Amino acid sequence: GANPSVSRGQREPQRREPIRPSTVQKEKRANTLEMTSILSRASVWHGAARTTVFSVGSRRSESTLILLRHGQSKWNGATARFTGWCDIPLTVQGRVEAVAAGQLLRSRGIHAKDVCVAYASELERSHETCELALASMAGPEQETWSTERIRRDWRLNERHWGIIQGHFKNDPDLAQKYGHDTLRQWRRSLNGKPPPMDETHEYYQPQPAPLTESLADCQRRAVQCWEDSIAKALFDEEDLPIPADDRTIMVVAHANTIRALMAHFDHVEESQVPKLFVPNSVPIVYNFDRQTRMPVEEKLDAQAGGSHARWVLSAENHHKIREAIQGGGMLTRALFDAMDTKRDGQLCRAELENGIQELLKDEHARQISKDCIVVDVAKKCAFEMAPDEFISFGEFERRTKLAYQEMTTLDMEYDWP
Repeated sequence: GANPSVSRGQREPQRREPIRPSTVQKEKRANTLEMTSILSRASVWHGAARTTVFSVGSRRSESTLILLRHGQSKWNGATARFTGWCDIPLTVQGRVEAVAAGQLLRSRGIHAKDVCVAYASELERSHETCELALASMAGPEQETWSTERIRRDWRLNERHWGIIQGHFKNDPDLAQKYGHDTLRQWRRSLNGKPPPMDETHEYYQPQPAPLTESLADCQRRAVQCWEDSIAKALFDEEDLPIPADDRTIMVVAHANTIRALMAHFDHVEESQVPKLFVPNSVPIVYNFDRQTRMPVEEKLDAQAGGSHARWVLSAENHHKIREAIQGGGMLTRALFDAMDTKRDGQLCRAELENGIQELLKDEHARQISKDCIVVDVAKKCAFEMAPDEFISFGEFERRTKLAYQEMTTLDMEYDWP
């Protein structure tokens, strides 16, 4: 017979009651405002960047899509599990990350009132991150956002892990039963999938939940959600408060569904899709031309090939995406945009040095940055610039790439003041 996971994955979305663990749901609204207050003094690019408009989002003749992976959940981290469709809540750190992401977007000129519609999955870690981020983006203007703007769609749920769902990723019994190579193939290939679960499984769920999925299966339903729901809200839907050519939509989902959308927008080759890296709570921005419905930003080098994405970088999140600097590319652009406080498309030595100080301004960031190649590369570029020199992004990208290659190839260490 037909594979049940494929047939179910192609069905029209069904209306369901949202999945809301009672303990989290009852306290969540109070936690949202409390967490926003706690983090109101967080070091998310204070100073000049706080009073200027984020350069990516400032082109208001274009439609803007913000992608955001949920904050850390209780099954992420050192004791990570194959979470999938299991409805696991955020940790305290995950809530902090969600609020920080909202603060970062607000500091770059994107406020809650600018977001016409926000999409979340049916899983609580996605929905709670969405609420926290929007509340943080609103700042003191809490009346400018509402949970009524959030639309939940099961097609944005995380990839289903079949029979291994709920197991620890480093479970020795799994490795012994299936073998390390098989587990790696399930996790890292596009079409590999674990055996399906059945109704006796601890984490079995009825339709529309599949019984197992490959990354390709997950990608198909996420792209379907984009095409028949998200894209319509971004480009076509009427009766929204902001016109489509000035509209911002936010999608808060999971690593594999965001990876699927990015692969679709950037036309990533199938073999490269599993290499896309989506860290928790780092905003990713795409600008679209409403007529062509294609991304308007030039492609930049990334781990899985070229990408139109623009990552919003801060002192708190730069270590999460540092791998992208290996080809210049997305992280280099994010670094350039964050340090270009005059928003004139060029950097002087003073701006670069001030940006480095922002990356290192609190104790936590300084500790992280000790092993962060991003900071070291930026320091080397600043050291080699003349005091009155100005460089464009293209030149900055060229210099950071050369600096990275030199530092990693020769294993050189620089003693910076």
